[in-house]
Amino acid sequence: MESDILVFVVKEWDRAALIELYKAGGWWLKEHDPSHIPDLIRSSFAFAVAVDRISGQAVGMGRVISDGVADAYIQDLVVLPGYREQGVGKKILQTLLRICFSGNITWIALIAEPGTEEFYSRQGFSIMKDHTAMRFRGSL
Repeated sequence: MESDILVFVVKEWDRAALIELYKAGGWWLKEHDPSHIPDLIRSSFAFAVAVDRISGQAVGMGRVISDGVADAYIQDLVVLPGYREQGVGKKILQTLLRICFSGNITWIALIAEPGTEEFYSRQGFSIMKDHTAMRFRGSL
């Protein structure tokens, strides 16, 4: 199955397909504006889409946010439920890591969803002891 998946690094992609992927990750809210998808892709350091070679369907995606010099963060890595546990996520992640390494970016982090720690550990990520992920929820 993994050989039937192609990973493309893109600067644009079909909005509806990406929204379905964001929904599969549980990250798409009704108030999100689909017109922002092209900017989200273009503003990423790298944006990868996994495509089923046979059906042509986008089955996974991931992106890197980075200054392009020192640090990078893997963001929005998701695979459709029917394609999970088949190496698709690994293929997307390896593509994104290669792009970072080719730019000499070696400090690469992410925030793992609960239950995905083992997947990321197998790919070389480790928990940052004595660090806590935080999100701003205040107001100015």
